[in-house]
Amino acid sequence: MTDMMNSGTLWLALLDTAHSQPHLPCIAIPPRNERDYYPDGVLWSYGEVASRTNQLIEHYAAAGYGHGHRVSLLLENRPEFMLHFLALNALGCWVVPLNPEFRTDDFAFILGHSEVDLIVTLAPHTENLTAAVTVTGRVIPIVDVAMFNDALPAPLRPEKNSPPGRSSESVLMYTSGTTGMPKGCIISNEYFFFAGERYLGAGGTMTIEHGAERLYNPLPLFYANGLAIANPAMILSRNCMIFSDRFHPATWWQEIVETEATMIHYLGIIPPVLMAREEEVIERRHKVRFGVGAGVDPALRVAFEKRFGMTLVEIYGMSEIGICSFDVSTDRDGKTRSIGRDMPGMEFQIIDDDGNRHPPGTPGELRVRRTGPNPRLGLLEEYFRDPATTAEVWQDGWFHTGDILVEEPAGLVFVDRKKHMIRRSGQNISAAEIEATLRTHAAVREIAVIPIPDDLRDEEVFACIILEDGIAGTDELADELVRFTLERLAYFKVPGWVAFLDELPTTYSQKLRKGEIFGDADPTADPRTVDLRQVKQSRGKGPGNNAAK
Repeated sequence: MTDMMNSGTLWLALLDTAHSQPHLPCIAIPPRNERDYYPDGVLWSYGEVASRTNQLIEHYAAAGYGHGHRVSLLLENRPEFMLHFLALNALGCWVVPLNPEFRTDDFAFILGHSEVDLIVTLAPHTENLTAAVTVTGRVIPIVDVAMFNDALPAPLRPEKNSPPGRSSESVLMYTSGTTGMPKGCIISNEYFFFAGERYLGAGGTMTIEHGAERLYNPLPLFYANGLAIANPAMILSRNCMIFSDRFHPATWWQEIVETEATMIHYLGIIPPVLMAREEEVIERRHKVRFGVGAGVDPALRVAFEKRFGMTLVEIYGMSEIGICSFDVSTDRDGKTRSIGRDMPGMEFQIIDDDGNRHPPGTPGELRVRRTGPNPRLGLLEEYFRDPATTAEVWQDGWFHTGDILVEEPAGLVFVDRKKHMIRRSGQNISAAEIEATLRTHAAVREIAVIPIPDDLRDEEVFACIILEDGIAGTDELADELVRFTLERLAYFKVPGWVAFLDELPTTYSQKLRKGEIFGDADPTADPRTVDLRQVKQSRGKGPGNNAAK
């Protein structure tokens, strides 16, 4: 692997395996009869992936594409995405992934901001993309991937007069934009190698054997976790990448068994959905040793591991810095929300708003940097065409994550996003903690907790709740939820308002868009909202609670 880690591009690292062990499996997708592509599934070796990619490299190069050009890919989670990505990586082109659920305005912003030279897409998206290109006012050719072997339109600007290397930009990954407009994260080849190195070096319950693993990953390739973190790790360890088009609860275990997966990636929503399903024989026929993800309640994690016979490794990371921390401890107590302690190759600090370090046990913002002379090496160096935001996150040689964490004996514990913290009567309240508590109530399917202005207390806790099927959102249930929360959390954390909603807006990867729940409307004026402030105060009068707050 040493030679691979010294490669200049991810493509060269893959090519190393294609030359030395071409028979090893590289890319797979599970069979799915109702799918309109590869219904029988796919299993391509490293040698075959290299051969297919070389054909694309030749075609792109013949049309004039090279180092510094930008090509947008809208190929969903199909194997062709990886082939085109690798071909463009070989040439030194930037890949700008697009989310298939975007609409015209979303596409127009990214295509205009990124200044792409070419779009390669699946046919069903052509009409929407054409409308978006018109909005940008730029000339951007759109090529149907099914017609890719036809003559490609040449780029309108020249390529760089140098070969790509470790420092070359490879991906322009736009954040999911849960608040404000998406930001373009410039991801270099160095990012791939550093992310892969940390992933493979986690050890413990996440020990990875080279040339023997198969990673089943339902996460989208147009987000960093799938494309820029997990895949480089698999390529650098000569292992296999299994792509699913998305999370399918009914066929989850069938696909994992059929593809012989040995490890999985998950989002926080996946384990509770699987736990809610009836037991089936196939769920214990798998070969999976561990899953990698975030956002699972400790009690649910213990139950999941017992039922399905695998370990869940909770992690911490973000597009800008990759995965920094892995909870790979073999002696965890099952009660902690630890995301691990060590950050190999990186330094971290927990700080207050003035940049002063917090002692262990005190929550504060996490800031990180690469060890060594260049704190940005292998991390986000800058947001594309956004120096102001770059300067905001990179201060004094540290990347400020905007996340509140606390260092406890068991390791680092994620508290909440700084922007999601609620400030009530001088108390800092984690929305994530309240959400985790209320999710354990039998009537609650999903929840989002937000702050709303309060004349007396600065802010009050507002819970937006989706109920389980067949349960009505009554005042009596709202009262019960107050009682339920008071039994588990401090008085000031209990919701003063509850709204029973039918849905919550999310990104493609199921991240909540909290700012879009009510838009510009007043949540307290919504007819679905129940005012619980008096109920909260009356029920909160008791030992250990200060109802005056």
